[in-house]
Amino acid sequence: MIIGLLTAVAASACYGTGSVLQAVGSRKSARREAAKASTTGVTQHGGPSLSSTAKAAVTWEFMVGTVLDFIGFGLGALAARLLPLFLSQTVISANLVITAVLSIRLLNIRLTRPEWASIGVVCSALVLLATAAGPEGSGDTPIATHWWLLVASVVIIGGGTLVVRLLGGRAAILAGLLSGLGFGALGVGVRVLNGIDPFHLPSLLGDPALYAILVAGIGGMYLHTVALQIGSVNGATAALVVGETVVPGILGVLWLGDSSRPGFAWVAVLGFVVAVAGAVGVAWFGEPETEPGATEADGAVAEVAATPADSTSRAAA
Repeated sequence: MIIGLLTAVAASACYGTGSVLQAVGSRKSARREAAKASTTGVTQHGGPSLSSTAKAAVTWEFMVGTVLDFIGFGLGALAARLLPLFLSQTVISANLVITAVLSIRLLNIRLTRPEWASIGVVCSALVLLATAAGPEGSGDTPIATHWWLLVASVVIIGGGTLVVRLLGGRAAILAGLLSGLGFGALGVGVRVLNGIDPFHLPSLLGDPALYAILVAGIGGMYLHTVALQIGSVNGATAALVVGETVVPGILGVLWLGDSSRPGFAWVAVLGFVVAVAGAVGVAWFGEPETEPGATEADGAVAEVAATPADSTSRAAA
């Protein structure tokens, strides 16, 4: 249990730091596109185009953040095998706290008292969950359920990408939520994956859960990038927290046999609900963000970026 918790905390730190660095890179790219007054960086609905998102992904900040995401993925996968999903996913989702604190320094964001209170609520909920968590389930499931997980991942990522591109700049929270559902599917896939213990390559390659992990992981990263381009980093991350925590936690209990300590079920439920409520609170109370070192020229760029026809994202504002 202790090793699992430490692993989940390390994964959370990687994800939280990576999110802020990715936001810095996304916003840098958005300012450049807005300065060019380019119409090629947006869809007809005002959302970022694939080329715009690709340009954001090649900034050095975004690449470092992506490396941290991969490290976090590896640590998170290990935590998902060592802990109940309702605990591992919630601890990992606490990267929201790290994201919020680092955004003060790197994105010049000032957190309000309600935001700080919401962060405190999330931290308190994690203590409740850690206290209540019991042994994780076996993760042994019929292969048919692995196929359903793959289908669900394709629907979430494929359908989500289409909807987000149609909604454009209005889809920041939705993109964050869908990316969270993708990461949640990834966590479930890691938990049920065959051919890991003991290692057996044919079983691993023949398991649909492996491909669900790839689809959900890559697609979730793309949708999260879009969310960071067009909306609040804290809001997008909070929506991601809800998506990657609630569904996997419920599936872990109902499907995989995760449980709480005897007599502590109510504590686990309370901690889970409070953690989600705290994350939603950060999104709800989040304020518009400003870039560090903003100048009048940057303000002019932001005005260009904020217009529906010529903007790459609202992130430049």
